[in-house]
Amino acid sequence: MASQTGRTYNDAIDALNSLQTPYAIVEARRKAGIRPDATSIAEMRVYLQRIGYEPSDLDRLNILHVAGTKGKGSTCAFAASILSQYQKSHGVPRRIGLFTSPHLIAVRERIRINGDPVSEDVFARYFFEVWDKLGKAEESEGPKVVDQRLGMPMFPRPVYSRYLTLMSYHLFLQEGINVAVYETGIGGEFDATNIVEHPLASGISTLGIDHVFALGDTIEKIAWHKAGIMKTGSAAFTIEQVPEAAKVLQDRAKEKGVSLKVLDVDPRLKGVNVRPDALFQKKNASLGIALAETALQKIDPNFTPDPTKLSKEFVDGLEQVVWRGRCEVKVEGPIVWHVDGAHTVDSLKTAVRWFAGECAKRSGPKALIFNQQGRDEAVQFLEGMITTLKAQGQGTFEHVVFCTNVTYAATGYKRDFVNHQHDPAAIKALTAQRAFAEKWSSLDPSAKVAVVPTIEDAINHVRDLSKTSLGEGETIQALITGSLHLVGGALGILEGADAL
Repeated sequence: MASQTGRTYNDAIDALNSLQTPYAIVEARRKAGIRPDATSIAEMRVYLQRIGYEPSDLDRLNILHVAGTKGKGSTCAFAASILSQYQKSHGVPRRIGLFTSPHLIAVRERIRINGDPVSEDVFARYFFEVWDKLGKAEESEGPKVVDQRLGMPMFPRPVYSRYLTLMSYHLFLQEGINVAVYETGIGGEFDATNIVEHPLASGISTLGIDHVFALGDTIEKIAWHKAGIMKTGSAAFTIEQVPEAAKVLQDRAKEKGVSLKVLDVDPRLKGVNVRPDALFQKKNASLGIALAETALQKIDPNFTPDPTKLSKEFVDGLEQVVWRGRCEVKVEGPIVWHVDGAHTVDSLKTAVRWFAGECAKRSGPKALIFNQQGRDEAVQFLEGMITTLKAQGQGTFEHVVFCTNVTYAATGYKRDFVNHQHDPAAIKALTAQRAFAEKWSSLDPSAKVAVVPTIEDAINHVRDLSKTSLGEGETIQALITGSLHLVGGALGILEGADAL
């Protein structure tokens, strides 16, 4: 559909894709050691002012701000789902916003109101309102230099993910959102979402090693960045962390005058059907509960948490939460697809443990579809997947398929999946996928390993396996894991969906 200006959702996505940083520039910045810093926040404040707002305007959104390496998306989903169920019974919050990343199938999934992705028309309208406001500001004010070290003016519009963050503020404020749950992109201290000065509460999920170039190569350095979302005068919660990370979080909380509460698994979760039924998810749920309770105490004078049991709204919110691409099982004839996005060595081990538990209920050969694009360290993730499956008593993956994140064999990327930040030559040559295949074959010579160019090819490869002879009662147990871009593309193909 077209927006009021006649420009469509597809026009918006094409314009958004033009804001991606090309691979050559990404590489040049990496080699020069240029990382996100305080300039990133200063620039976001300028962009916010250029579209007509001050950081204090964001206070109207009553933001719950979540950072972490693993579980931050699930935590956001739990908090938003609880608030949604409470809204149905009590009429508050009036409207609930949810901002997450990345998307699985459509960019508009990143910006949700009352649980649903904004429509294509709404997305296009607000996208181009921000686009035009920034263009006019650049014309009237001229280029602005924020980083005095280089003396270079900031771009007229922020890069891709930062633009979406900016747009979400405008959209939520105009749409009357009165509680918004925000997931950080990378880190926290210098993340685009961190221009909020007075969140209702901050939550930090499990920390681990990820985004090493931007955040650092130790858990302490990464914890420093994540702790940046804590704000003086706002509640702050975290869950059990490794000691090194826990110390940094507490030290930074002390510097900020923040009382950081470390949550155990909430005992009120006993008897609640949290999916998957695993400790890591119960920790995420506990964090989501604390954030939702903090929000409701602020916006509903009649709300008082019950320390002994969760209300029906909270239980329903936890049990009915929808967070796609995580621990999903889809039956397709003789194939049982298991879909779980995982982008660190620890989260991949967790995904395989979950898969192994599901496989214990069934019999048949196991197949894996995997990709992580543009991350040299990902080849080292493979061994942990092999050893974890064996440790769970589920043997090995008989079939292993490595593919790129290109969606379709005939038409290439879906518009919402276009990514200029990876080396196009390496994608075409299947460089990473061949490295994965070589590594896997060295670790498990018995596996039948295939390299294919697209997600569609990978899925069809496994579908073809199902046409071979299977024993009585057997099904192919297929795990799709790794990049969320892979997972989203796979779900789009399996379901024929345009958005999730």
